[in-house]
Amino acid sequence: MKTTQESIFSSKTLSYFLQLADTMNYTQAAQILGITQPALTQQIKKLERTVETPLFYSVGKKLRLTDAGYIMLKTTHKIYDLLNDATDEIQQATSSTNGEINLGILASIETKVFEDFALELYRENPDLVINFHMLTRKEIWESLENNKIDLAIMYLPDESIKNWKPYSTKNIISDDLLLIHHNSDLSKKKKVRLKDVNDRPWVMYPQDYYLNQTLRETFKNQMVDFPTAAARYTMPEQILKFAINTGTNTALPKSYMVNINLKDLTTEDIFVSEFDPKIKFDLKFVYRKNKNDIPRIGRFLSKFDEYLSTKDYLSRCRLSGLRNKGDYAK
Repeated sequence: MKTTQESIFSSKTLSYFLQLADTMNYTQAAQILGITQPALTQQIKKLERTVETPLFYSVGKKLRLTDAGYIMLKTTHKIYDLLNDATDEIQQATSSTNGEINLGILASIETKVFEDFALELYRENPDLVINFHMLTRKEIWESLENNKIDLAIMYLPDESIKNWKPYSTKNIISDDLLLIHHNSDLSKKKKVRLKDVNDRPWVMYPQDYYLNQTLRETFKNQMVDFPTAAARYTMPEQILKFAINTGTNTALPKSYMVNINLKDLTTEDIFVSEFDPKIKFDLKFVYRKNKNDIPRIGRFLSKFDEYLSTKDYLSRCRLSGLRNKGDYAK
């Protein structure tokens, strides 16, 4: 027969409780967990019976944590922190040249530089396995918390991340968005204001993607209406292809556009300009504090620094070869 502690602190029970505490919505939490809403409700009620007090209460249609719920949430985070610290401590005794490293990469990021680096690292250390995981921001955050990935590669600043205390960051590159448009009157301007770019629909990243939300926030701060969306894609090459073939506008990172033959685009009445003011963001490694003390993680980060010291990030982006308009034609 299970003890009270075993009933409370089973992995499934904690994950269900954490997901509901994160979303404060039974339907959303159940969908994320891949279970039915009644099954989730049953598990939470079972947990509440075990601790002999409610953990959630409702105010109208909104769900809230009780005082006991906050205690349970704080305790659950401590348990996960202890387990993650134990895992890291064990891994710190392992070799720097074998084992696995799990990278969680924001799905909208161009991965060429990281792919090329992984190839070079493999030639030196064939026993070190690099696993690439293309994830949403929410998936990255959950994977970091649950120690499923060692290093996240993501854009910052990110207002959706509330608790930075357990994490460290390492800068990769400072980047900014460039405007891709079809307005010949604006082509003579190096920088273009937001109020001048709303002349036609845009092709964009999905609504919950970082760059889309960053763009939306910038339009809001400049008190300019956000453009109408003609289409949404997850990858920059998909977005650029749609913009070229439909005459729509878009915005893409400079680190991606360095691959593109801009002169060839201009001959086809497709222009690239900077925003005024610039829409800037940073690409960074994010990882749990002390994770870089694990030999293979520390070596990975130092080797990546060496890799960029010979050719910087943007230069390595350019090495993929300049693409032209024909590559994106129908």
